Amino acid sequence: MTTTPHRRHVPAPVMEPDGDRGPTRTTRVAAGRALAVLRILYGLTFLWAFVDKVFGLGYATKSGKGWIDGGDPTAGFLGKGASGPFESFYHSLVGDFWVTPLFMIGLAGIGLALTLGIGMRIAAVAGTVLYLLMWSAVLPPENNPVLDDHIVGAVTLIVLALVAAGNVWGLGQWWSRLSIVERYPWLR
Repeated sequence: MTTTPHRRHVPAPVMEPDGDRGPTRTTRVAAGRALAVLRILYGLTFLWAFVDKVFGLGYATKSGKGWIDGGDPTAGFLGKGASGPFESFYHSLVGDFWVTPLFMIGLAGIGLALTLGIGMRIAAVAGTVLYLLMWSAVLPPENNPVLDDHIVGAVTLIVLALVAAGNVWGLGQWWSRLSIVERYPWLR
């Protein structure tokens, strides 16, 4: 056995638990910014769906088939895309006068609220309902027996509202100081 006379004993670093201090300020700031980016991205997906369905930009809605051209943004999905146990229910909605305007108002409202960081609670509830309706229209999901991106989106919107993600890089703090929002906190 050989020994190295010049080697010193250096104690191994020890990780100490944070205790009750919670996350550091740097971690909170980074998390707030990450959630703000997530909020804005989700908001822009709703706004993009609205714009594409209004103008028929050739992505999800074919050119010339936009709402502005007389197309019905919900008829194709509800009439041909719905499948599973609720198929007949969704087929029965095709052509009802209230379905498309309500869907389009929902897309625009949820998208604006998330992008601007205002009305996060309402956006989370409305978005969750919309996601769950879209999930239930095509059961079972294609790639998983239960979960798909609609469920992930619904949970994400709830989390964004719970952590007040509109307060970072959004108008959430200003919105929450409005007298009507102070009177009715569910509008946050």
